[in-house]
Amino acid sequence: MNDGDVSRQIQQMVRFIRQEAEEKANEISVSAEEEFNIEKLQIVEVERRKIKQEYERKAKQVEVRKKIQYSMQLNASRLKVLQAQDDLVNSIKESARKELLRLSNDKRGYKKLLKALIVQSLVRLREVAVLLRCREVDRKVVESVLEEAKREYAEKLKVQPPKITIDNVYLPPPPSNADSHDPYCSGGVVLASEDGKIVCENTLDARLDVAFRQKLPEIRRRLVGQVGA
Repeated sequence: MNDGDVSRQIQQMVRFIRQEAEEKANEISVSAEEEFNIEKLQIVEVERRKIKQEYERKAKQVEVRKKIQYSMQLNASRLKVLQAQDDLVNSIKESARKELLRLSNDKRGYKKLLKALIVQSLVRLREVAVLLRCREVDRKVVESVLEEAKREYAEKLKVQPPKITIDNVYLPPPPSNADSHDPYCSGGVVLASEDGKIVCENTLDARLDVAFRQKLPEIRRRLVGQVGA
């Protein structure tokens, strides 16, 4: 084999080795790019999930805040309605108290009312001796109807007329004015057994409070429609 043949064979071997090297390099490059793309997709997917989770977390926070704000507004509205009802109830009760003052100023009507209240109290107590307390301004009126009240009670229950002692400690006076916050009594009487263990509070204010408590549910039911209108 001459030098030319040897040279050609060497060149062929070099080309073969170079071609193999290039193919191997291409394979490595393609493999590396595939791995890079796979890793890149994995990173993108992880980040996408993180972004989705963060969005869902913030969306839930917004929804919770909306529910809290709605609940607060609803409670505030309910409180306003309740306050409006209370204001109306108080105004009705205040109007009734003013009517009581007018009632006690009607001398003839108030005298009959005092006698009826005394008789009613005696029936409730059913004691042979009682202590009666009234307003100082009502003492003379009470004294004027006392005997008649005792007789009416005795006839109603078929018993002896009771002994009634008018207490020298009086109930509070009438209110000095409509806006007064001092203790006051709109009228009526308080009767008690001699030992003080049984008491019948039959003042106009006490009767108003009892009537108001009994009628309060009905009043509120009627006011709900007025407040909501």
